[in-house]
Amino acid sequence: MLTRKKREFLYDEIASIAEDVKAYRITNQEINAAMAGGVSLNGLEALNFARLIDSLSVRPKKIYLDSPDVVEDKFGIRVCLFSKCSMKVSGFGARSNPVEGSDEVITLISEHKADAKYPVVSGASIIAKVIRDDEMSSIADQVGMDIGSGYPSDSKTVNAIKNNLDNEKLGMFLRNRWKTMEVIRQSRIDEYF
Repeated sequence: MLTRKKREFLYDEIASIAEDVKAYRITNQEINAAMAGGVSLNGLEALNFARLIDSLSVRPKKIYLDSPDVVEDKFGIRVCLFSKCSMKVSGFGARSNPVEGSDEVITLISEHKADAKYPVVSGASIIAKVIRDDEMSSIADQVGMDIGSGYPSDSKTVNAIKNNLDNEKLGMFLRNRWKTMEVIRQSRIDEYF
């Protein structure tokens, strides 16, 4: 909803008032391996949300999650199961904590499109998007071409992949198990027949 320039400005503002800012970069290799092993992208995200939560030096009382799953509680429950912290999804009971000496229960608010509802999630979304924008710029520099935003709705991204499918440098950054890649590969097959 914001321009890149506005996000970058807000990133600095958010970072200056945030108690802590953490991000975890999930690589295309991690996504490919997880999906090859039957782990969904939502499951992988839940695992990494849990890792970030577990890495916090101060345990918050409440955490807001922007659920990628339309079944919001399902995503929150996954995060609880992966985490070492004692948590409960709002409206559900707490699960026992395997970490000794900590009996504080963190309440998770897991909602689809939470970034449009809660300012703290909007801030986290801006932080993540700026980090992603920087990563996409770095990839473009490494492969030596404009690859757009990396989103399947971006025709520049789709065309860059379609026109450079055999480019090994670009291939190092692509997710093999991505609907967009399946469509591009299928269209290449259809061109031959």
